[in-house]
Amino acid sequence: MADDAPPQQRYSARRLLPLALLAVAWIVFMLAGGHRYLTFSALVLNRDWLCGLVQQWGVLAALAYLAVYAMLVALSVPGAVVLTIAGGFLFGTWVGGLIAVIGATLGATAIFLAARAGLGGLAQRAGRFVSKLEAGFRGDAFNYLLVLRLVPIFPFWLVNLVPALVGVRLQTFILATFLGILPGTFVYASLGNGLGSLVEEPDLAIILNPSLLVPIIGLALLALFPVIYKRWRGKRLA
Repeated sequence: MADDAPPQQRYSARRLLPLALLAVAWIVFMLAGGHRYLTFSALVLNRDWLCGLVQQWGVLAALAYLAVYAMLVALSVPGAVVLTIAGGFLFGTWVGGLIAVIGATLGATAIFLAARAGLGGLAQRAGRFVSKLEAGFRGDAFNYLLVLRLVPIFPFWLVNLVPALVGVRLQTFILATFLGILPGTFVYASLGNGLGSLVEEPDLAIILNPSLLVPIIGLALLALFPVIYKRWRGKRLA
């Protein structure tokens, strides 16, 4: 019976509640077909309505866009690129890009806090090897997170979860996320702003263009430089 469970188990179950609520919200969203609206074709079909809302609501439309962006990121729903392009089209490169960055950071922070509440410290109970990886990641958390955000080798939702499991500080997570997603977000916002009219689907692989990718990789290497120097200096001192 549930009442006979130890207090620690009941407490652990309560800690999993935020993650469970996010999972339920994700299921409801997908079953309701919400993901069908996160496509470029849906954006084209609703462009006049969306432009009308922006003209009528002004700042409220921007706040609504921010809230939707944050909610979808918290639910780990794919479609952030389309949303970012929409932000650039509706609000311009700089305003739309900035709102998208703030929304993505808020959504990522929400799932980070939910995972930390329910799964925090899990890596410490996974064995000595994982504990060493945890210590290494946490020691240079900002640099590692910045690189993972700048060059999205892994899915965005995964990079939201792992720092929570290894005990990364909240302020480190927020700052690295905000700064790391700036370049890519503004590239797609600029793409949306440059469309003029939403008729043909843009080339989403634009981020792979050498003129854009090389500077981003350069920033990632620059972020890793302190970590490499720290390891090299530690070996010399040893």
